[in-house]
Order: sequence, then C-alpha cells, then structure tokens
Amino acid sequence: MTAASRPSGPLRTAVVGAGYLGRFHAQKYAGLPGVRLAAVVDADPETARKVGAELDVPALTDFREILDEVDAVSLAVPTPQHYVIGAELLQRGIHLLVEKPIAATIPEARALVAIARRRGCVLQVGHLERFNPAVLAAASCLGAARFIEASRLAPYQRRGSDVSVVLDLLIHDIDLIQELVARPVESVDAIGASVFSGEIDIVNARLRFEGGCVANTTASRVSLKQERKLRIFQDDAYLSIDLHQKILTVVRKKDDAPVESPAQVAIEEESFAQGDALLAEIAAFVGAIRTGTEPIVTGEHGLRALETAMRITELVQRSTAR
Repeated sequence: MTAASRPSGPLRTAVVGAGYLGRFHAQKYAGLPGVRLAAVVDADPETARKVGAELDVPALTDFREILDEVDAVSLAVPTPQHYVIGAELLQRGIHLLVEKPIAATIPEARALVAIARRRGCVLQVGHLERFNPAVLAAASCLGAARFIEASRLAPYQRRGSDVSVVLDLLIHDIDLIQELVARPVESVDAIGASVFSGEIDIVNARLRFEGGCVANTTASRVSLKQERKLRIFQDDAYLSIDLHQKILTVVRKKDDAPVESPAQVAIEEESFAQGDALLAEIAAFVGAIRTGTEPIVTGEHGLRALETAMRITELVQRSTAR
C-alpha cells in the first residue's frame, strides 16, 4: 500500500507492541465486525507468541513484515519508539492509532501530524478518557468554565515509570481540559518531585487560559488510593465527574430562591456502566477510516496536549534543579 485508502472489504489491522495495552487492542480488533486482525508484532518473541496464540493470528517481531499486509495499526510500543515506527507506517499510507503521548518530543509529534496530513491517513491518539461515558454525558451540561480542578492519583507500579507522571497520567487531564476550555493556554505554573522513580512521580500544575479560566491539576503515582476526578465550575452549575467510578454529579442553584442552604440547590447524579472505553476508541478509529472523517482525538489534539505537558515538565525540572 503506498497511499491511504478506505477499504471496501474487511479492514486489515495489526497491533505493534503486544504488551499490557497492546494485548487489549488486539482483542478488540479481533472481535469487531468488518475487521480482520492480521498480526500482532512485538520485539519480544515470547510476548508476540502468547498474544498471537491467544487470538490465533501470526506473531511477528519486526513491524516491517506487515507494511504491505495491513490498512491500519495500533501502536502500543514505548513512547520513545512512537515516531520511528509511526512515521514509517504513515509514510506507507497506513492509518495509525498511537497510544498517548503521541510522541516523545514536540518535533516528533509535529512530524507525525504532517506525514499523516500529507499521506491522507487517519492519525488518532489514544486519549482514552474522551470515551469515558461520564465525560460524554457531561457534554450537554457544559457551559463556559471558570475554574477546573482535576486530580488523578494512583499507587506506584513499575509499568509506566519509564516516563514522568506528566506523560503517564497528567496528560489525560491536560487533553480533557484543553478540549473543554477550547482556548489557548496563557500561562503555566508547576511544581513536582521524584519519589520512587528517576522521573517526576507527583506534580501539580496550574493552567491559565485566554478568557480567564484557570485549571488546577494534580497527578500522583505514589498515592495510597486511586482517584480520577474532574470538577468544573461555571456560571450556572458545578459539575463533578468521577472518571474512575463513572459518576456525573451536577449541582445547580434553584431558580425560585437564593442559595441559603443545601436545600436551595438541585443535585442531579447519574451513574454509568463501566462500559468499554477502549472498544469505543478503536471502533471510532475504524469508523473514521471507513468514512474518511476526522477522528475524535486527532494528531493535532495529541500534539496540543504534549506541548502543554512539556511546558509543565520543563518548569518542574527547572525548579528541582535549583
């Protein structure tokens, strides 16, 4: 294949990077109608063999073996490899779903976006929270946000500790907040620390947007509990989104009286089934290829989130180097 296409038959897919996340990607492709999982690829032969055997598909160790055999790929390799592998796939006209962050550096991310545009490829970035049912339900309640709080806490684990908590966890909330505010970031303040790994393990960042909205975000992978919450304050309501439990709470002032007690506010709370955000993400990727439309999370969105994440990282590194 030398140029991106919209296949009329089954979409031929592969997963490059068959580790923890890649295995789940492969399972979703294998179960989607109109999609054929052609292969799984991993540099570790045993990892590739296990996933290939589980799904009864060829297991390979070199992604170049699939370049003429597939229409679309999920890329779930370590972040430093995103550009090298992703660029070659896109150059061959292969549509790409790349796990977040889009790349290890801003120039690499910009290059991936440019190649995808030039080749007419769908480039989707795996910011999974966009497909969280509580986030999707909140869309109908959102107005002009004035202040946002985000907290993403998790216990320490080795997986993901090869990058900072900014790129591992905080980038999810950066993407959600920037999509919600839809204004350029005017200024950034950030502090953080390394605790268990050689990278930043806890960070607090304050983003000020054009128009006045301020977002205060905290991410930690050295917490004793797991929490993923987004709180949005706007002129007519307060929204609390529990991203982990999939609960949306909307608090509004009652129209008939000023707020003098808790009884003077209307509280609406809705819980959602856990669902399968990864399946929704992959189905959206397949749909964008089929219809030739922009994906929900574009390469530009991934680049935007990475640019802000890098600003935060630089500030933290500068403060800890003093």
